[in-house]
Amino acid sequence: MLGYALRRLAGTIPTLVIVSVTVFVLMRLVPGDPAILMLGDGAGAQQLADLRRSMGLDRPVAVQYGLWAGEVLRGDLGRSLATGAPVGPLILERFSVTASIVLAALALAALVAVPLGMIAAWRQDRWIDLGIVAVATLLLSIPSFWLGLMLLLIFGVELRWFPIVGFVPFAEDPRRAVMFVILPIVTLMLVEIGTLTRMARSATIDVLRLDYIAHARAKGLPERTVLMRHALPNAFAPTLTLMGIVLGGLLGGIAVTETVFTLPGLGRLLVDAIFARDYPVIQGALLFIAVIYVLVNLVVDLLYPLFDPRVAVE
Repeated sequence: MLGYALRRLAGTIPTLVIVSVTVFVLMRLVPGDPAILMLGDGAGAQQLADLRRSMGLDRPVAVQYGLWAGEVLRGDLGRSLATGAPVGPLILERFSVTASIVLAALALAALVAVPLGMIAAWRQDRWIDLGIVAVATLLLSIPSFWLGLMLLLIFGVELRWFPIVGFVPFAEDPRRAVMFVILPIVTLMLVEIGTLTRMARSATIDVLRLDYIAHARAKGLPERTVLMRHALPNAFAPTLTLMGIVLGGLLGGIAVTETVFTLPGLGRLLVDAIFARDYPVIQGALLFIAVIYVLVNLVVDLLYPLFDPRVAVE
């Protein structure tokens, strides 16, 4: 187990280096001059040259990357061109909003989807299986922004059960903060239930066909014991992998949902920075999202042997 964990950790380092290089190069390919954005179109040539020199933009690209990477390792992602605020604390503040919504939505989706998928597999090709698959397919087909708008219209505008504007941090008003994030959480949860249910069903069907399941049934074990003790651990491993992929994607890719519900999350920050051409924020946010994605999948890899011990000895 320890050797497996060390191999996975060692394999993550080159990935993070490639990610940082990719983000750095992509930002250099974006048209526009950060110096002109900071000083304006009316700035003189000498002013622009001085600013480029102070920002290191007059140096070779390799040197620029080295300087930037060194600052990143020290936790300095630069300052926003629009507000002058440090990029690192700004990203962490917005990420806390996104993470709280995504983690809650994915956890609730898993609690619903895994049992549904196992029940559907257990009753394969019967009416309950067909019904669960139909609902999962429907949820998977609904765009998250449309579902969010419908929930806002019904429960926010018509019934007025939940606020539709005026997000506040949890520390300021816990009750209002919780009420404000319920609809975004439900939106993401319903969409991901479809994805996870189909995966859980498929994985469980494969496991239920294995010889050790037939042996467990032949011993006279109750069907519930067969499912929970013997089928669930192996069937949950592929679903866990999918959850890692979904989690990494949601943590950096729910800009549409955050826009619909006016949430000050990381995705919304990235979209606003793109429109404002705030290069340090864009670069920092992209790097942060990529690193989070890599780390989430690393955690999933480290958890995998808990469900399939054969992985640790490969």
